[in-house]
Amino acid sequence: MSLRETNLDGILPLVARGKVRDIYEVDAKTLLFVATDRISAYDVIMENTVPEKGVLLTKLSDFWFEFLDADVRNHLVKIPQGKTAFDLLPSQLSEPKYKAQLAGRCLLINKFKLIPLEVIVRGFITGSAWKEYKKFGTVHGQTAPEGLQECQEFPTPIFTPSTKAEQGEHDENISKEQAAALVGQELCDRVAELAIKLYGKAKDYAKTKGIIIADTKFEFGIDESTDEIILVDEVLTPDSSRFWNGQNFKLGQSQDSYDKQFLRNWLTSNKLDGVDGVKMPDDIVARTRSKYVEAYETLTGNKF
Repeated sequence: MSLRETNLDGILPLVARGKVRDIYEVDAKTLLFVATDRISAYDVIMENTVPEKGVLLTKLSDFWFEFLDADVRNHLVKIPQGKTAFDLLPSQLSEPKYKAQLAGRCLLINKFKLIPLEVIVRGFITGSAWKEYKKFGTVHGQTAPEGLQECQEFPTPIFTPSTKAEQGEHDENISKEQAAALVGQELCDRVAELAIKLYGKAKDYAKTKGIIIADTKFEFGIDESTDEIILVDEVLTPDSSRFWNGQNFKLGQSQDSYDKQFLRNWLTSNKLDGVDGVKMPDDIVARTRSKYVEAYETLTGNKF
């Protein structure tokens, strides 16, 4: 089954449709996130879907939430032992037509105040960072070491934030100083330190599985009652990260990728990057899906 958009017939109020997730309000403190099979690139949603992508993203995020649980609190509602999310939702949603939309692809989420930053951590120079570096010798306005080659690892991972754009708008790379002006210096420093720590732990683990996590995007909220930073949204998925095949890594060129870069490359080569209304050919859909499946199975050790 492929799911482009959910329809819960008003049983829960729809809060928003993001690039991938449909978000519903369960009650004043709780949200329901549903990962659809939509896929976006260059901030544009493709017309067709990647079947079961939302299930893959949900399972992989669940894996990373658990993996990082000792390091950071996350926004998942704790499901009592022996129960499922459906036991905490209106009983109508257990009906087959709704369960088919939700099973395997929904998460119950505690509401927190969002920190309005895309918290990007880069371990390797690639993508927009490489383009900026070639032109100016900087990365997000920060001075970078001289003589770096494409896809070279930084001496230490770096925090390179961007704005968190509204639906239909584009995220913009910003400097650490601009990020601090948005959220305050103290909170910005805390977020940067935590994000680099989480990235480092995940990168070291993935390396043992033959995958290089070149960079990733975290999102955080804050528990205003305790001032604790909370890990939210998705975590270390092919939608939010660059995963490379470690065995095939070659310095100085683009890499064999497990993530959306495959789709981005196709769009770019066909001059379709940033164009609305694009429908992916069947072979691009199939190959993109296989990349996501391979990443999930390699990182978790589980069959999909």
